[in-house]
Amino acid sequence: MNAEKRYALFSRLAEHIESPRSELNYSSEFELLVAVILSAQATDKGVNKATGKLYPVANTPRAIRDLGLDGLKSCIRTIGLYNAKAENIIKTCNLLLERHDGQVPRTRPELEALPGVGRKTANVVLNTAFGEPTIAVDTHIFRVSNRTKLAPGPNVLKVEQKLEKVVPREFKLDAHHLLILHGRYTCIARKPRCGACVIEDLCEYRDKTSEGS
Repeated sequence: MNAEKRYALFSRLAEHIESPRSELNYSSEFELLVAVILSAQATDKGVNKATGKLYPVANTPRAIRDLGLDGLKSCIRTIGLYNAKAENIIKTCNLLLERHDGQVPRTRPELEALPGVGRKTANVVLNTAFGEPTIAVDTHIFRVSNRTKLAPGPNVLKVEQKLEKVVPREFKLDAHHLLILHGRYTCIARKPRCGACVIEDLCEYRDKTSEGS
């Protein structure tokens, strides 16, 4: 895909998706961090259900630490892998209190030093909480980037690096959510809704469908 097509692609997505933002519920940087840790191999809807139970009880590092491992598990047990996630969240709360005065750090190395936080989670927090033009490549973005030929790559890191190079500057901040939402609702995994796609004529996917028309 050439630069002209890429610019047109993002222009149309930005026009079609008026509010490109996370569908996770949160009201602070810390709440976002916890929600993203919980979102691994889970849906946003499932995460919101769990945090809807957790945050009214505890929504700060100290409050969750005081809640304890068993108390945290009881709030998030509807989430897959909740045992491991609860342990990581408690450890993260301890580190935030010990090293960062209870605040979520604003740099990638500091974020990735937190238990349960990898490159993707760090990118989400940097982008969504702090307005950094990072792109966290999840399954949706990986699929859209390869399927459309926007930024094809064999793994998420290669796709992320390619997107960093080819996404037009004016769309860098919103590219993460534009691509996720497009992949979640239009360019879906099993049968893309090409008939309802605003970038269908720009997309270089060979096996287009009439779904959604």
